[in-house]
Amino acid sequence: MDQSVEAMGAISARMEDAWNRGDATAFAADFAEDAEFVAFEGTVLKGRDAIVAFHQPLFDTALRGSRLVDGRVVFARVVGPDWGVVHYRVGVVMPGEDTPLPSRDSMQLLAVRWQDEGWQAVALQNSRVISLDHQLALDALASAPEG
Repeated sequence: MDQSVEAMGAISARMEDAWNRGDATAFAADFAEDAEFVAFEGTVLKGRDAIVAFHQPLFDTALRGSRLVDGRVVFARVVGPDWGVVHYRVGVVMPGEDTPLPSRDSMQLLAVRWQDEGWQAVALQNSRVISLDHQLALDALASAPEG
């Protein structure tokens, strides 16, 4: 099997393809059975089955027809024997939209481990990409008195 950093980085491309097909089982296929996944809003999923159970209803409803686009590996590197990290960035196009809104740009940091003759994601942190200026503006809106 291929233990290269390119093979490690290919996990995200397969996840992107599966998302675009609305297939949560394929989306979670590269995760270890006991993987941990932190969704962009903070939900913590424990295990491949939980990752599938969380995503498939979304793919069938609110995210039906959404697409991940412009995905790119920012870096992938081996950090120890049988361990690596991957930083991936991607845009999200919602149904009915033609281009991704910058507010939906996401980045994932994956910890991967070589096991069962392949790289498997053992942990993923998904976060929105947001500038400090935009965050401060959101904070100001949230703290403004209603009125």
